Amino acid sequence: MKHSTSRRALLGTAALAPLLPTAPAAAAYKTSAHIVIAGSGLGGIAVASRLAKMLDGARITIVDRKEEHNYQPGYTLVASGVWPVSKVRDRNADFQPEGVEWVKDMVAAFDPAANTVTTAGGQRIRYDYLVVATGLHLDFAQIAGMEIAAIGRNGLACVYPGPQAAQATWTAMQAFAQRGGEAIMTLPATPLKCAGAPLKMTFMLRDRLRQAGTLGRARVQFMSALGNVFGVPVVNDNVLARWKTLGIDVEFTHKLAAVDIGGRRATFVTPEGEKVERGYDFLHVVPPMRAPDAVKASELAWKEGPFAAGGWLEVDKDTLQHRRFPNVFGIGDVNGTPRGKTAATVKKSAPVVAHHLVQLIAGRALDQRFDGYTSCPLITREGSAMLIEFDYEGRLTPSLPMIEPLQESFFAWLMKVRMLKPAYLAVLKGRV
Repeated sequence: MKHSTSRRALLGTAALAPLLPTAPAAAAYKTSAHIVIAGSGLGGIAVASRLAKMLDGARITIVDRKEEHNYQPGYTLVASGVWPVSKVRDRNADFQPEGVEWVKDMVAAFDPAANTVTTAGGQRIRYDYLVVATGLHLDFAQIAGMEIAAIGRNGLACVYPGPQAAQATWTAMQAFAQRGGEAIMTLPATPLKCAGAPLKMTFMLRDRLRQAGTLGRARVQFMSALGNVFGVPVVNDNVLARWKTLGIDVEFTHKLAAVDIGGRRATFVTPEGEKVERGYDFLHVVPPMRAPDAVKASELAWKEGPFAAGGWLEVDKDTLQHRRFPNVFGIGDVNGTPRGKTAATVKKSAPVVAHHLVQLIAGRALDQRFDGYTSCPLITREGSAMLIEFDYEGRLTPSLPMIEPLQESFFAWLMKVRMLKPAYLAVLKGRV
C-alpha cells in the first residue's frame, strides 16, 4: 500500500510539472516594433503573453472579434456527458495580456508584401511583424445537406463547431444510447484539429451503450475517408485492435458526401466514384477542414505541395517562420506542417515562436527547433484513457516514463478531466 501511495504521489507531481513556474526570464529586449497577432485562441494569446514579457516598448495588437474563449479540448467531454458545457466557456477579455491592444474585428485579408492586414470592418493595420493564429475553417459546405443548427436532432451529432454543438451532441448520444440502433462515425481525408476526437467519440458512444445495457440492440460503424483511422501507425493499429474486440466495424476510403437529416440517410463516396448510401440512428459528422478564407486566398498560403489544397500557412516546420515572408510566423491549427493541430502543440510551440520573433527583432539567428510535438489523451471509456504523445515523424515521445502510451490508465483519464485545463490556462498566461 505504501508503494502505491508513493507511486500516485510521484505521478501527480509529474502531471503538475507543466503548472510550475519556469526559470526567471531574461531582461526584456527594447524595441519599438509593432507586432500584429491575427487570432485570440490559445496560440495567439499565448504568444502575446510571452512577447509582452520579453519585449520592452513593443506595440502588440491582437485582432479578433470573439468575446467568448472556448476550451476546445473539453468539447469531447461535454459531448459525451462527462462535463457540463459551462466548463468550456470563458470570457476572452479575462485572458488578454496587460498592455496589449485588442482590436475587436476579424482579419479579412492579408497583404504580406505591404506588411498590412485589413479587417472585416475595413480597417488597415500595418505591422512590422505578424503572427498568424487564426485557427482553421470547418468546411461543412463539402457535405451536401449538412446543417450545423440541426445538430442534436434526428440523431445528428458533431463535436467540432462549439460548446452548443457539443452539448447538443450529448443530447443525441443519450437518446441513441437509450434505444440503440445504427450508429455511423465519420472521418474526412483532410488534416484535422484534434484528430483523436472522432476516435474518442466512438469509444465513448460504445461505452454509453454498455452503461445503458443496449449494446445488443446497437451497431457502431466507423467510416473513414482514409486508409486508416489515425495517422500514427502504431496508434492506428492499437485502436483498430481495440475496436475489433469491442465489435466496432470499420470501413475505409468512404468519404461522407451528403446527409439527408430528416430521412436519416448518409451518402458516402469511394475513390472510384461509387456512391454508398446508409441509414442511421446516430451520425457523428467530422467535417473536412482547411485554412480560413483570409489565409487561403493570400500570398501566405502554400502554393504547391500537400498543404496547398487546404490553403494552409506556409511555414518552416522547424522554426515556424514563414518560408517566403520572414517577418511572419504561424502558430496552431492554421500551420501547414506534417502534424500539430492540438492545444499541446501550442504549449510546446508558443515558446519557440515568441523566442524566434524576439531573435529576429534583435538580428540574431533562429536557434531553436520545434519537433512537431502533439499530445492526445485518447479516451477509451469513462474512467480510462491512453496518453499518446508523438512528433512530426510519428514517433511516440512519452513525457511521463511511468505511463505506457498505448495502455489504458485511470491516471491518463484523470489528466484529461482534471489537470489539462489548468495547464491550458497557464499556457494562455505565458507561464509555461
